Amino acid sequence: MPSSRRLLGSDGEDRVAELYESRGYEIVARNWRVSCGELDLVARRGRELVFCEVKTRSSDRFGSPSEAVTPAKQRRIRRLAAAYLAGSANGSPTTGVVRFDVACVSGGVIEVIEQAF
Repeated sequence: MPSSRRLLGSDGEDRVAELYESRGYEIVARNWRVSCGELDLVARRGRELVFCEVKTRSSDRFGSPSEAVTPAKQRRIRRLAAAYLAGSANGSPTTGVVRFDVACVSGGVIEVIEQAF
C-alpha cells in the first residue's frame, strides 16, 4: 500500500498534468526513470518541450515547495533531461525550445514557475 506521502505526491502530479493539458500541452512522459533519477513530467506543445519538477506539500510548514528544488536538484534534472533527449524516440529534431518549470502544489493551490532554472 502506498504511503500517504506518495499518494499526496501522485495527486499533485495528476493535478499538474491536467493543468498542462488544459493549456494545450501533451504529457509525453510521467515519472521517467533511469539509474540516476526521475523526471516527474515531460510535456510538449508544438516545438516546446517542458521538463517539470512537481513539489507537493500539505502545508507550507516546512517552507515553500519550490525551496526544495535546490541547485543540486536543478543540476540533476538537467542531466536527466539530457539523458531523455538522447533517447532514440525522445530527442526529436523538431524540439526547438526546452524549458525547465517547477510546479508547486500546496493547500489545493497550483503555482507553476515557468523557466524556473
